Amino acid sequence: MTICATEDTMAPAGPYGGRLTIAADGSYAARLARHDDAAGSWFPERWTLSGPEPYAVPLPGTQPEEPDSSVLPLADGRVLILRRVADRFAVSLLYPAGPGTGQLMVGTVAAPRLTLLPPAPGGTLAYALAPGADHTTLWLVHGGAGGPERVTRIPGRCTGGVWLDRVGRLLALDRELDGRTKTVVVDLERGGETGPLLQITEESNDRLLLADPDSGLLLVHSDAPGHGRLGWGVLGSSLPVRFPECLRPTGGTITPFAVQPGQMLAPESCAVAFRMASARGTWLGVWRPSGRQLRQYPAPEGWLTGTGLWTADGELLLPYATEAEPCGVARMAVAGELMGPVGQVGSPRPVEPVRLPGLVEPAEPVGSVTPVEAVEPVSPRETSPPRGAAEKGAEIAQDAVDSDNRSTASAQPQAMDTEPPCIPGHPQTCRPVPLQEAPLAARQTRWSVISGPVRISGGGCAAG
Repeated sequence: MTICATEDTMAPAGPYGGRLTIAADGSYAARLARHDDAAGSWFPERWTLSGPEPYAVPLPGTQPEEPDSSVLPLADGRVLILRRVADRFAVSLLYPAGPGTGQLMVGTVAAPRLTLLPPAPGGTLAYALAPGADHTTLWLVHGGAGGPERVTRIPGRCTGGVWLDRVGRLLALDRELDGRTKTVVVDLERGGETGPLLQITEESNDRLLLADPDSGLLLVHSDAPGHGRLGWGVLGSSLPVRFPECLRPTGGTITPFAVQPGQMLAPESCAVAFRMASARGTWLGVWRPSGRQLRQYPAPEGWLTGTGLWTADGELLLPYATEAEPCGVARMAVAGELMGPVGQVGSPRPVEPVRLPGLVEPAEPVGSVTPVEAVEPVSPRETSPPRGAAEKGAEIAQDAVDSDNRSTASAQPQAMDTEPPCIPGHPQTCRPVPLQEAPLAARQTRWSVISGPVRISGGGCAAG
């Protein structure tokens, strides 16, 4: 399970509650929900997802919560809540206690702003970012020996947050420094030692949106091609990042939020779930590198937008809340149809989503997105690189050879008006994995963990 949330889903919204955050192991979830009283006040709510049926337990306090409070579920069933109190933030743990709510005070953090990071692997620790004038402080807000602990101070302004392994050692952050945004990695077992992780060109803004520790699949956002584009690569691969045309939105946004787990060293077979949105509605997209298409599906009514997870069995779970069903999970058995054997290239046959009560079609979402014309496959040697990218000195592979591309044309930190911005374990788990049909680099390129930035140098853009 990998979850990527964007800034526009951070604030509570909608009539039935705010963004749902799912625990690292998928057992629990938590959100701020709204009372149905006239004031529409907020209260924490915990969802149990590990049983045969999902159910919600309200965790109200002695007074309504502020809408800017943040909640994070832990694997033991408790819910961490972060509240602003004057010039600091109070950290507490909530849990059901008979008919009421038990509360354990953890401590406070003095900071003008504090943002919870996604749930850490293991489900027992919680981290947060406190940006300052010229640096960002990483805090361990739960799990320390004596309350919140400062882990490290990182020069620049950090946003995002993607866990790169299954043990919670490596954390990737998008750092803005000297006018450029690059992804850095923080080694939590070395006292917060920080090093560069992703750099496509010296001038580009590069963000890591999502990482899957099992397969090594990475989704990035970069303006190295000349404008903001979604791309994908593989940890440890010597081949360049690819920027598929099917992940390039026209008239809307596309944001990745989950990737299929368990595809060991098979990044081409990983399915990735996207939230697709335009002025006409919100719906679901599913894509995998070898399929080279972005399949579109209706979203469940009341979907807690941008939230979901893949199961080990290949089901995509989408939590939703409606007036009739305030705690529900729609299951889409699309992975078995979309997945193919490792090395298979081509277009999978169309798949119809599972029709469930409350599952509705988006309000003409496909009409708001321009499909990309299919083009004939072209050998990388026969293509001429776009001049703009060649001048940048970026070696970038653009997927212009989707033989059946009926998909739309195209994070953690923020939603983009054209496209979302935004390794596993330690070096011993970072093995090179070849990308199918990606052009070979004229000069060596690499994905690194901590040793140095990733640079794609020399040459121009190669189609296909």
